[in-house]
Amino acid sequence: MSKHITIVGGGPVGCLAAIYLAKKGHHITIYERRKDMRKESEYAGRSINLALSDRGIRGLEGAGIVQDILNVAIPMSGRMMHSVDGEQMYQAYGKEGQAINSVSRGGINIALLNCADSFDNISIHFEMKCIDADLDRSIASFENSETHNIVHIQSDCIIATDGAYSAIRDKMQKLDRFNYHQYYIDQGYKELRIPALSDGSFALEKNALHIWPRKQYMMIALPNMDGSFTCTLFFPFEGSPSFSSLDSDQKILDFFAEQFPDALSLMPTLLDDYHNNPTGSLVTMRLSPWHYKDKVLLIGDAAHAIVPFYGQGMNCGFEDCTVLHELLDAYQEHEWDSMFAEYTAKRKPNGDAIAELALNNLIEMRDLVADPYFLKTKKVEKILSELYPQRFLSLYSMVTFSHIPYSEALKNGRINEELCKEILSIPNILEEWNSEGNLELINDLMNTFYPEL
Repeated sequence: MSKHITIVGGGPVGCLAAIYLAKKGHHITIYERRKDMRKESEYAGRSINLALSDRGIRGLEGAGIVQDILNVAIPMSGRMMHSVDGEQMYQAYGKEGQAINSVSRGGINIALLNCADSFDNISIHFEMKCIDADLDRSIASFENSETHNIVHIQSDCIIATDGAYSAIRDKMQKLDRFNYHQYYIDQGYKELRIPALSDGSFALEKNALHIWPRKQYMMIALPNMDGSFTCTLFFPFEGSPSFSSLDSDQKILDFFAEQFPDALSLMPTLLDDYHNNPTGSLVTMRLSPWHYKDKVLLIGDAAHAIVPFYGQGMNCGFEDCTVLHELLDAYQEHEWDSMFAEYTAKRKPNGDAIAELALNNLIEMRDLVADPYFLKTKKVEKILSELYPQRFLSLYSMVTFSHIPYSEALKNGRINEELCKEILSIPNILEEWNSEGNLELINDLMNTFYPEL
Protein backbone atom coordinates (compact mmCIF):
# COMPACT_ATOMS: atom_id res chain seq x y z
CA MET A 1 0.00 0.00 0.00
CA SER A 2 1.50 3.30 -1.07
CA LYS A 3 1.80 6.31 1.21
CA HIS A 4 1.13 9.98 0.59
CA ILE A 5 4.25 11.86 1.68
CA THR A 6 4.89 15.58 2.08
CA ILE A 7 8.47 16.70 1.48
CA VAL A 8 9.30 20.13 2.86
CA GLY A 9 12.11 21.58 0.76
CA GLY A 10 12.83 21.19 -2.94
CA GLY A 11 16.61 21.45 -2.87
CA PRO A 12 18.90 18.71 -4.17
CA VAL A 13 18.38 16.41 -1.18
CA GLY A 14 14.61 16.86 -1.13
CA CYS A 15 14.33 16.08 -4.83
CA LEU A 16 16.53 12.98 -4.54
CA ALA A 17 14.52 11.70 -1.58
CA ALA A 18 11.33 12.23 -3.58
CA ILE A 19 12.71 10.28 -6.52
CA TYR A 20 13.69 7.31 -4.35
CA LEU A 21 10.27 7.26 -2.65
CA ALA A 22 8.41 7.63 -5.94
CA LYS A 23 10.29 4.65 -7.34
CA LYS A 24 8.81 2.63 -4.47
CA GLY A 25 5.33 3.62 -5.60
CA HIS A 26 4.61 6.32 -3.03
CA HIS A 27 2.86 9.60 -3.85
CA ILE A 28 5.07 12.59 -3.14
CA THR A 29 4.28 16.30 -2.91
CA ILE A 30 7.22 18.69 -2.60
CA TYR A 31 6.73 22.18 -1.18
CA GLU A 32 9.56 24.63 -1.84
CA ARG A 33 9.65 28.18 -0.44
CA ARG A 34 11.65 29.63 -3.35
CA LYS A 35 10.57 30.29 -6.90
CA ASP A 36 11.11 27.64 -9.56
CA MET A 37 14.74 28.24 -10.41
CA ARG A 38 14.22 26.73 -13.84
CA LYS A 39 12.19 29.83 -14.74
CA GLU A 40 14.73 32.30 -13.39
CA SER A 41 17.36 33.84 -15.67
CA GLU A 42 19.99 33.12 -13.04
CA TYR A 43 19.74 31.00 -9.93
CA ALA A 44 19.13 33.51 -7.17
CA GLY A 45 20.11 31.36 -4.18
CA ARG A 46 23.54 30.45 -2.91
CA SER A 47 25.85 29.91 -5.85
CA ILE A 48 28.87 28.56 -4.00
CA ASN A 49 30.09 25.56 -5.96
CA LEU A 50 29.72 22.15 -4.42
CA ALA A 51 32.23 19.31 -4.48
CA LEU A 52 30.52 16.15 -5.68
CA SER A 53 32.39 12.99 -4.64
CA ASP A 54 31.78 9.24 -4.42
CA ARG A 55 28.99 9.27 -1.82
CA GLY A 56 27.03 11.85 -3.76
CA ILE A 57 27.63 10.09 -7.06
CA ARG A 58 26.28 6.87 -5.58
CA GLY A 59 23.16 8.72 -4.48
CA LEU A 60 22.63 10.21 -7.92
CA GLU A 61 22.95 6.78 -9.54
CA GLY A 62 19.53 5.99 -8.11
CA ALA A 63 18.08 8.96 -9.97
CA GLY A 64 19.78 7.97 -13.21
CA ILE A 65 21.32 11.40 -13.81
CA VAL A 66 24.94 10.86 -12.80
CA GLN A 67 26.33 11.28 -16.29
CA ASP A 68 24.22 14.38 -16.90
CA ILE A 69 25.80 15.97 -13.83
CA LEU A 70 29.35 14.82 -14.56
CA ASN A 71 29.06 16.19 -18.11
CA VAL A 72 28.83 19.71 -16.64
CA ALA A 73 31.26 19.13 -13.76
CA ILE A 74 34.97 19.85 -13.60
CA PRO A 75 37.13 17.20 -11.93
CA MET A 76 39.61 18.51 -9.38
CA SER A 77 42.34 15.96 -8.74
CA GLY A 78 44.08 17.93 -5.99
CA ARG A 79 44.51 21.17 -4.12
CA MET A 80 46.78 23.97 -5.31
CA MET A 81 48.21 26.06 -2.47
CA HIS A 82 49.11 29.69 -3.13
CA SER A 83 51.70 31.29 -0.85
CA VAL A 84 51.85 35.02 -0.16
CA ASP A 85 54.77 35.39 -2.59
CA GLY A 86 52.79 33.70 -5.36
CA GLU A 87 54.49 30.29 -5.23
CA GLN A 88 52.11 27.42 -5.98
CA MET A 89 52.32 23.92 -4.54
CA TYR A 90 50.12 21.02 -5.65
CA GLN A 91 48.86 18.14 -3.47
CA ALA A 92 46.95 15.28 -5.09
CA TYR A 93 43.77 14.26 -3.29
CA GLY A 94 44.08 10.54 -3.88
CA LYS A 95 45.42 8.00 -6.31
CA GLU A 96 45.77 8.67 -10.02
CA GLY A 97 42.34 9.02 -11.57
CA GLN A 98 40.63 10.05 -8.33
CA ALA A 99 39.05 13.50 -8.22
CA ILE A 100 36.28 15.50 -6.64
CA ASN A 101 33.95 17.33 -9.01
CA SER A 102 33.16 21.04 -9.01
CA VAL A 103 29.44 21.38 -9.71
CA SER A 104 26.97 24.23 -9.64
CA ARG A 105 24.46 23.93 -6.80
CA GLY A 106 21.81 25.45 -9.03
CA GLY A 107 22.69 23.16 -11.91
CA ILE A 108 22.44 19.98 -9.87
CA ASN A 109 19.19 21.18 -8.29
CA ILE A 110 17.67 21.88 -11.70
CA ALA A 111 18.67 18.44 -12.98
CA LEU A 112 17.02 16.79 -9.97
CA LEU A 113 13.90 18.95 -10.30
CA ASN A 114 13.55 17.88 -13.92
CA CYS A 115 14.04 14.26 -12.95
CA ALA A 116 11.42 14.53 -10.19
CA ASP A 117 9.01 16.22 -12.58
CA SER A 118 9.21 13.20 -14.88
CA PHE A 119 7.40 11.04 -12.29
CA ASP A 120 3.61 10.98 -12.38
CA ASN A 121 3.51 10.40 -8.62
CA ILE A 122 5.58 13.50 -7.75
CA SER A 123 4.11 17.01 -7.73
CA ILE A 124 6.09 20.15 -6.88
CA HIS A 125 4.74 23.44 -5.54
CA PHE A 126 6.95 26.53 -5.37
CA GLU A 127 6.77 29.73 -3.31
CA MET A 128 5.25 27.76 -0.45
CA LYS A 129 6.84 28.54 2.90
CA CYS A 130 6.31 26.12 5.76
CA ILE A 131 4.98 28.11 8.71
CA ASP A 132 3.68 25.44 11.08
CA ALA A 133 3.18 21.72 11.59
CA ASP A 134 1.10 19.35 13.67
CA LEU A 135 3.51 16.47 14.07
CA ASP A 136 1.13 13.93 15.56
CA ARG A 137 -1.40 14.42 12.77
CA SER A 138 1.27 14.81 10.10
CA ILE A 139 -0.09 18.16 8.97
CA ALA A 140 2.20 20.80 7.48
CA SER A 141 0.98 24.36 6.94
CA PHE A 142 2.30 26.49 4.09
CA GLU A 143 1.88 30.13 3.10
CA ASN A 144 2.01 31.15 -0.55
CA SER A 145 4.50 34.01 -0.80
CA GLU A 146 2.51 35.75 -3.55
CA THR A 147 -1.10 35.30 -2.50
CA HIS A 148 -0.44 34.81 1.23
CA ASN A 149 -3.02 32.05 1.20
CA ILE A 150 -2.40 29.40 3.83
CA VAL A 151 -3.00 25.71 3.21
CA HIS A 152 -2.87 22.82 5.67
CA ILE A 153 -1.64 19.59 4.09
CA GLN A 154 -2.23 16.26 5.78
CA SER A 155 -0.30 13.21 4.64
CA ASP A 156 0.93 9.89 5.98
CA CYS A 157 4.27 11.41 6.93
CA ILE A 158 6.42 14.49 6.54
CA ILE A 159 10.02 14.38 5.36
CA ALA A 160 11.89 17.57 6.15
CA THR A 161 14.71 18.52 3.81
CA ASP A 162 14.34 22.25 4.40
CA GLY A 163 17.90 22.98 5.41
CA ALA A 164 19.78 24.21 8.44
CA TYR A 165 16.92 26.44 9.57
CA SER A 166 14.24 23.81 9.09
CA ALA A 167 10.72 24.82 10.09
CA ILE A 168 9.83 21.19 10.78
CA ARG A 169 12.85 20.65 13.01
CA ASP A 170 11.93 23.83 14.85
CA LYS A 171 8.64 22.14 15.82
CA MET A 172 10.47 18.96 16.83
CA GLN A 173 12.70 20.96 19.17
CA LYS A 174 9.69 21.54 21.38
CA LEU A 175 9.17 17.81 21.88
CA ASP A 176 10.07 16.11 25.14
CA ARG A 177 13.60 14.65 25.19
CA PHE A 178 14.64 16.25 21.91
CA ASN A 179 18.33 17.16 22.03
CA TYR A 180 19.64 20.10 20.04
CA HIS A 181 22.96 21.94 19.88
CA GLN A 182 24.20 24.53 17.42
CA TYR A 183 27.63 26.09 17.15
CA TYR A 184 28.70 29.03 14.98
CA ILE A 185 32.37 29.42 14.17
CA ASP A 186 33.79 32.92 14.45
CA GLN A 187 34.40 33.14 10.71
CA GLY A 188 31.95 33.98 7.97
CA TYR A 189 32.23 33.71 4.23
CA LYS A 190 31.86 35.98 1.22
CA GLU A 191 31.71 34.92 -2.39
CA LEU A 192 34.04 36.60 -4.89
CA ARG A 193 34.96 35.88 -8.50
CA ILE A 194 37.86 35.36 -10.87
CA PRO A 195 36.51 35.72 -14.43
CA ALA A 196 37.74 33.82 -17.47
CA LEU A 197 40.52 35.38 -19.46
CA SER A 198 39.67 37.38 -22.58
CA ASP A 199 40.00 34.27 -24.75
CA GLY A 200 37.67 32.30 -22.46
CA SER A 201 40.43 30.22 -20.88
CA PHE A 202 41.01 29.64 -17.17
CA ALA A 203 43.22 32.12 -15.33
CA LEU A 204 44.37 29.36 -12.94
CA GLU A 205 44.89 25.62 -13.18
CA LYS A 206 41.51 24.25 -14.19
CA ASN A 207 41.54 20.84 -12.50
CA ALA A 208 42.38 21.88 -8.97
CA LEU A 209 40.78 23.39 -5.91
CA HIS A 210 42.83 26.50 -5.18
CA ILE A 211 43.59 27.51 -1.60
CA TRP A 212 45.25 30.64 -0.23
CA PRO A 213 45.94 29.49 3.37
CA ARG A 214 46.75 32.31 5.77
CA LYS A 215 46.51 30.73 9.26
CA GLN A 216 43.51 32.62 10.70
CA TYR A 217 41.69 32.93 7.39
CA MET A 218 41.83 31.65 3.83
CA MET A 219 40.39 31.99 0.37
CA ILE A 220 39.48 29.11 -1.94
CA ALA A 221 38.50 28.97 -5.62
CA LEU A 222 36.60 26.33 -7.58
CA PRO A 223 36.42 26.23 -11.40
CA ASN A 224 33.26 26.82 -13.44
CA MET A 225 32.42 25.55 -16.92
CA ASP A 226 32.57 29.09 -18.38
CA GLY A 227 36.25 29.48 -17.47
CA SER A 228 35.64 31.50 -14.31
CA PHE A 229 36.34 30.58 -10.69
CA THR A 230 33.98 30.98 -7.78
CA CYS A 231 36.09 32.23 -4.89
CA THR A 232 35.09 32.15 -1.24
CA LEU A 233 36.81 34.21 1.43
CA PHE A 234 36.54 32.59 4.88
CA PHE A 235 37.30 35.43 7.24
CA PRO A 236 36.71 36.48 10.88
CA PHE A 237 33.68 38.65 11.55
CA GLU A 238 35.53 40.78 14.11
CA GLY A 239 39.10 41.71 14.94
CA SER A 240 41.96 42.74 12.71
CA PRO A 241 41.88 41.80 9.95
CA SER A 242 38.19 40.93 9.62
CA PHE A 243 35.05 41.78 7.73
CA SER A 244 34.41 44.58 10.22
CA SER A 245 37.90 46.06 9.86
CA LEU A 246 37.90 46.19 6.03
CA ASP A 247 35.53 49.14 6.00
CA SER A 248 36.82 51.08 2.98
CA ASP A 249 37.76 50.35 -0.61
CA GLN A 250 41.38 51.19 0.07
CA LYS A 251 41.57 48.84 3.06
CA ILE A 252 40.08 46.02 0.97
CA LEU A 253 42.53 46.58 -1.87
CA ASP A 254 45.51 46.94 0.47
CA PHE A 255 44.58 43.73 2.29
CA PHE A 256 44.25 41.71 -0.91
CA ALA A 257 47.47 43.21 -2.30
CA GLU A 258 49.29 42.11 0.85
CA GLN A 259 47.74 38.67 1.38
CA PHE A 260 46.45 37.50 -2.04
CA PRO A 261 48.51 39.46 -4.59
CA ASP A 262 48.39 36.80 -7.33
CA ALA A 263 44.60 36.56 -6.97
CA LEU A 264 44.03 40.33 -6.81
CA SER A 265 45.51 40.75 -10.26
CA LEU A 266 42.82 38.36 -11.58
CA MET A 267 39.84 39.94 -9.78
CA PRO A 268 38.70 43.05 -11.68
CA THR A 269 35.30 43.06 -9.94
CA LEU A 270 36.66 42.55 -6.41
CA LEU A 271 35.21 45.72 -4.90
CA ASP A 272 31.79 45.24 -6.47
CA ASP A 273 31.71 41.60 -5.38
CA TYR A 274 32.88 42.43 -1.88
CA HIS A 275 30.27 45.12 -1.35
CA ASN A 276 27.33 43.47 -3.11
CA ASN A 277 27.65 39.84 -2.07
CA PRO A 278 26.34 39.03 1.41
CA THR A 279 28.48 37.81 4.28
CA GLY A 280 27.25 34.41 5.41
CA SER A 281 27.66 32.61 8.72
CA LEU A 282 28.75 28.99 9.25
CA VAL A 283 26.95 26.72 11.70
CA THR A 284 27.20 23.14 12.91
CA MET A 285 24.06 21.48 14.27
CA ARG A 286 23.81 18.25 16.24
CA LEU A 287 20.46 16.88 17.28
CA SER A 288 18.55 13.73 18.13
CA PRO A 289 16.41 11.97 17.30
CA TRP A 290 16.12 12.56 13.57
CA HIS A 291 12.55 11.27 13.49
CA TYR A 292 9.24 11.43 15.34
CA LYS A 293 7.25 8.21 15.47
CA ASP A 294 6.38 7.26 11.87
CA LYS A 295 5.24 10.83 11.20
CA VAL A 296 8.37 12.91 10.60
CA LEU A 297 11.88 12.29 9.28
CA LEU A 298 14.75 14.78 8.99
CA ILE A 299 17.21 14.44 6.09
CA GLY A 300 20.18 16.50 4.97
CA ASP A 301 21.02 19.82 6.62
CA ALA A 302 17.76 19.71 8.57
CA ALA A 303 19.34 16.84 10.53
CA HIS A 304 23.05 17.64 10.37
CA ALA A 305 24.06 21.09 9.17
CA ILE A 306 27.86 21.21 8.92
CA VAL A 307 30.53 23.66 7.84
CA PRO A 308 31.70 23.23 4.22
CA PHE A 309 35.38 22.47 4.78
CA TYR A 310 35.26 18.79 3.80
CA GLY A 311 32.96 19.37 0.83
CA GLN A 312 30.60 16.73 2.23
CA GLY A 313 27.35 18.58 3.02
CA MET A 314 25.50 17.58 -0.14
CA ASN A 315 27.28 14.23 -0.35
CA CYS A 316 26.18 13.39 3.19
CA GLY A 317 22.61 14.41 2.38
CA PHE A 318 22.59 12.21 -0.71
CA GLU A 319 23.96 9.35 1.40
CA ASP A 320 21.01 9.89 3.76
CA CYS A 321 18.75 9.24 0.77
CA THR A 322 20.73 6.11 -0.18
CA VAL A 323 20.35 4.69 3.34
CA LEU A 324 16.63 5.51 3.37
CA HIS A 325 16.25 3.76 0.03
CA GLU A 326 17.95 0.65 1.41
CA LEU A 327 15.71 0.67 4.49
CA LEU A 328 12.57 0.99 2.37
CA ASP A 329 13.39 -2.48 1.02
CA ALA A 330 13.70 -3.93 4.52
CA TYR A 331 10.45 -2.69 6.09
CA GLN A 332 6.75 -2.93 5.34
CA GLU A 333 4.61 0.20 5.13
CA HIS A 334 3.15 -0.44 8.60
CA GLU A 335 6.67 -0.61 10.09
CA TRP A 336 7.83 2.89 9.25
CA ASP A 337 8.16 3.83 12.93
CA SER A 338 10.81 1.10 13.24
CA MET A 339 12.36 2.10 9.91
CA PHE A 340 12.66 5.74 10.94
CA ALA A 341 14.22 4.67 14.26
CA GLU A 342 16.81 2.56 12.45
CA TYR A 343 17.51 5.42 10.06
CA THR A 344 18.30 7.65 13.05
CA ALA A 345 20.45 4.93 14.63
CA LYS A 346 22.42 4.44 11.41
CA ARG A 347 22.86 8.04 10.35
CA LYS A 348 23.24 10.14 13.50
CA PRO A 349 26.70 8.76 14.46
CA ASN A 350 27.86 9.47 10.91
CA GLY A 351 26.31 12.94 10.90
CA ASP A 352 28.13 13.76 14.13
CA ALA A 353 31.38 12.34 12.74
CA ILE A 354 31.35 14.34 9.51
CA ALA A 355 30.52 17.47 11.52
CA GLU A 356 33.68 16.92 13.57
CA LEU A 357 35.72 16.07 10.48
CA ALA A 358 34.54 19.23 8.69
CA LEU A 359 35.53 21.45 11.61
CA ASN A 360 38.92 19.73 11.79
CA ASN A 361 39.47 20.18 8.07
CA LEU A 362 39.13 23.95 8.43
CA ILE A 363 42.30 23.84 10.50
CA GLU A 364 44.00 21.61 7.92
CA MET A 365 43.08 23.82 4.96
CA ARG A 366 43.71 27.12 6.69
CA ASP A 367 46.69 26.36 8.93
CA LEU A 368 48.39 23.09 8.02
CA VAL A 369 48.60 22.59 4.26
CA ALA A 370 51.97 24.34 4.14
CA ASP A 371 53.18 23.11 7.53
CA PRO A 372 56.42 21.04 7.23
CA TYR A 373 55.24 18.29 9.62
CA PHE A 374 51.89 18.05 7.85
CA LEU A 375 53.66 17.66 4.51
CA LYS A 376 55.85 14.91 5.95
CA THR A 377 52.73 13.14 7.17
CA LYS A 378 51.27 13.29 3.67
CA LYS A 379 54.45 11.70 2.30
CA VAL A 380 54.14 8.87 4.83
CA GLU A 381 50.50 8.35 3.84
CA LYS A 382 51.54 8.10 0.21
CA ILE A 383 54.20 5.51 1.07
CA LEU A 384 51.70 3.46 3.09
CA SER A 385 49.13 3.64 0.28
CA GLU A 386 51.72 2.25 -2.14
CA LEU A 387 52.94 -0.47 0.22
CA TYR A 388 49.49 -1.53 1.49
CA PRO A 389 46.92 -0.56 -1.15
CA GLN A 390 44.31 -2.97 0.29
CA ARG A 391 44.88 -2.12 3.95
CA PHE A 392 45.72 1.58 4.25
CA LEU A 393 43.55 4.53 3.27
CA SER A 394 44.23 8.13 4.17
CA LEU A 395 41.47 9.90 6.08
CA TYR A 396 40.71 12.07 3.06
CA SER A 397 40.34 9.01 0.83
CA MET A 398 38.07 7.30 3.36
CA VAL A 399 35.80 10.34 3.52
CA THR A 400 35.87 11.32 -0.14
CA PHE A 401 36.61 8.26 -2.25
CA SER A 402 34.90 5.48 -0.31
CA HIS A 403 31.61 4.55 1.33
CA ILE A 404 33.19 3.73 4.69
CA PRO A 405 30.89 5.19 7.35
CA TYR A 406 32.03 8.63 8.46
CA SER A 407 32.20 7.43 12.07
CA GLU A 408 34.58 4.63 11.09
CA ALA A 409 36.64 7.01 8.96
CA LEU A 410 36.98 9.36 11.95
CA LYS A 411 38.17 6.48 14.16
CA ASN A 412 40.62 5.19 11.55
CA GLY A 413 41.87 8.72 10.91
CA ARG A 414 42.98 8.94 14.53
CA ILE A 415 44.77 5.61 14.15
CA ASN A 416 46.48 6.95 11.02
CA GLU A 417 47.76 9.96 12.96
CA GLU A 418 49.44 7.75 15.54
CA LEU A 419 50.82 5.40 12.89
CA CYS A 420 52.35 8.25 10.89
CA LYS A 421 53.77 9.78 14.08
CA GLU A 422 55.53 6.51 14.92
CA ILE A 423 56.90 6.12 11.39
CA LEU A 424 58.20 9.69 11.33
CA SER A 425 60.10 8.98 14.56
CA ILE A 426 62.34 6.57 12.59
CA PRO A 427 65.57 8.44 11.68
CA ASN A 428 65.79 9.54 8.02
CA ILE A 429 62.68 7.53 7.21
CA LEU A 430 61.51 9.72 4.32
CA GLU A 431 64.90 9.52 2.63
CA GLU A 432 65.48 5.80 3.29
CA TRP A 433 61.99 4.35 3.67
CA ASN A 434 62.59 1.59 1.10
CA SER A 435 65.66 0.14 2.78
CA GLU A 436 65.20 -3.43 3.97
CA GLY A 437 65.43 -2.50 7.63
CA ASN A 438 63.01 0.41 7.39
CA LEU A 439 60.51 -1.64 5.41
CA GLU A 440 60.55 -4.18 8.23
CA LEU A 441 59.98 -1.43 10.81
CA ILE A 442 57.13 0.03 8.77
CA ASN A 443 55.58 -3.43 8.38
CA ASP A 444 55.81 -4.08 12.12
CA LEU A 445 54.09 -0.76 12.85
CA MET A 446 51.44 -1.40 10.22
CA ASN A 447 50.65 -4.77 11.78
CA THR A 448 50.47 -3.16 15.22
CA PHE A 449 48.01 -0.46 14.19
CA TYR A 450 46.14 -2.41 11.50
CA PRO A 451 46.47 -6.14 12.29
CA GLU A 452 45.91 -8.41 9.31
CA LEU A 453 42.65 -10.32 9.51
